[in-house]
Amino acid sequence: MVFHPPEGAINGNPQCGAQTSGNEACPQPVDQESDTNFIKRIVAGPGDKLSIRDGHPVVNGVEAKEPFIRPCGGGPSCTMPKTITIPPNDYFMMGDNRGSSDDSRFWGPVPRSWIIGEAFFTYWPPDRIGFL
Repeated sequence: MVFHPPEGAINGNPQCGAQTSGNEACPQPVDQESDTNFIKRIVAGPGDKLSIRDGHPVVNGVEAKEPFIRPCGGGPSCTMPKTITIPPNDYFMMGDNRGSSDDSRFWGPVPRSWIIGEAFFTYWPPDRIGFL
């Protein structure tokens, strides 16, 4: 999906809109959206229960099978065992390069009103140009 992340997500200093314990993903974004466009996958939607195991989302108790992602590589952002609930009208986004992706784990779910639309074309890298 193409969307506007929360303000602060683009400057390398992501802010969570709620206090966290450190072993959970950010459950709520800050109130202000940025004017930058991001592209990430939706891994959980409104009302879903989410935790992260080895870089994979565990949604409503089921770990997602994602053979297309790059391994997370360890570290505190790879496993966040405490379950959060995605708020109504919000979506949890994660990048495919889980070890280096700045995503909803750090700045929270994205409100529906910040989503621009579905990505449908790849232009980088050049050897992967084409429709998704």
